[in-house]
Amino acid sequence: MENIRIDQERLWASLMEMARIGASAKGGVCRLALTDLDRQARELFIRWCREAGCAVTIDRFGNIFARRPGRDDALPVVMTGSHLDSQPTGGKFDGAYGVLAGLEVIRTLNDVGYETAAPIEVVVWTNEEGSRFSPPMAGSGVFAGHFDLAYAENQTDEAGETQGGALAKIGFAGDAPVGGRPIGAYFEAHIEQGPVLESEGKLIGVVTGAQGQRWYRVCVTGFDAHAGTTPMPRRKDALLGAARMVAALNEIALATPPDTCATVGALHSHPNSRNVIPGRAEFTVDLRHPDDAVLARLDREVRARFTAIAEELGLAVAMTQDYYAEPVPFAPACTAAVRAAAEAAGYSHRDIISGAGHDAVNIARIAPAGMIFIPCTDGISHNEVEDARPDHAAAGCNVLLAAMTRLADRA
Repeated sequence: MENIRIDQERLWASLMEMARIGASAKGGVCRLALTDLDRQARELFIRWCREAGCAVTIDRFGNIFARRPGRDDALPVVMTGSHLDSQPTGGKFDGAYGVLAGLEVIRTLNDVGYETAAPIEVVVWTNEEGSRFSPPMAGSGVFAGHFDLAYAENQTDEAGETQGGALAKIGFAGDAPVGGRPIGAYFEAHIEQGPVLESEGKLIGVVTGAQGQRWYRVCVTGFDAHAGTTPMPRRKDALLGAARMVAALNEIALATPPDTCATVGALHSHPNSRNVIPGRAEFTVDLRHPDDAVLARLDREVRARFTAIAEELGLAVAMTQDYYAEPVPFAPACTAAVRAAAEAAGYSHRDIISGAGHDAVNIARIAPAGMIFIPCTDGISHNEVEDARPDHAAAGCNVLLAAMTRLADRA
């Protein structure tokens, strides 16, 4: 099987057809989780899988599993997949590449008439992005037991709709139980979402693990007051406090190079009127590091700095952690299979840590898991201009094919 190659044109055509669902003017996609556009993408995937002879099941949280039988269907499945939902201004490849690379593996096996010993499955995980409903990676998290099903179903979007209600509305609250499917190995192919592979001229990233993440909601409370009649020294300006906290967060991250990443992605002030001193400001914090001990130290430092800023300005601050994922190493057997496949194909490669969260991180808690990265143009992702090359997409898929069949036949 290491000599078999996938159909590059077919994979690319599938990626481009999927990208038409929710296409944006700048060349990306807006396909938020559990919207009608997400439904359309799911239905297209299911149609393609059934045309490829797969049996399709959907669990209660909307995760979709397309199964190609093996010679011994009782063996634990070798699984691959990713997600089809996007950021509001997302790209064509984030998530969709991993799903459609998995489908192309099945199509290629069908083309050559090859039957693996263990069955193969391609999965679409529900709500990986976390942009409409928090937390992210919800489908794989519920599957792996990291989140309770009822907790995930009851999360709401900004309009107050529950995640469970949205699943039912688009017709993807399935009948199958969530989790409990024996997995022999899990692989996820993905664009890197960073600049390392492209800058070093490497074609394949052998992902050895993922860094830890902590997400927070921060609420700064001051006092609403008139912008023209309240002297500067008497103000309790919540937005000023939030601004100083954002700057402090950046300083903390820069003081812990090279792996710390800290981001404020959303900030809202209230009452949001130009002639009223803001009495409340709310913002999010995304804090990441590959070492859990360092991540815990950063947590303490950020909390201390925010508290000191609030006290200096006469404000109150509440910092609530609403998501935590510890750093996760991937299984040596899976990373070795990816590395061996890249070497056999003659592809340049390097080991790499994932700076982003992926569904593979959740699955790694319950089964051997690994990831394959390919370069993306200028390292840009979560942006409508996100791009990748057809030959790079094919190379990553060839590695996925070889790694999956290697472990499926060793089962």
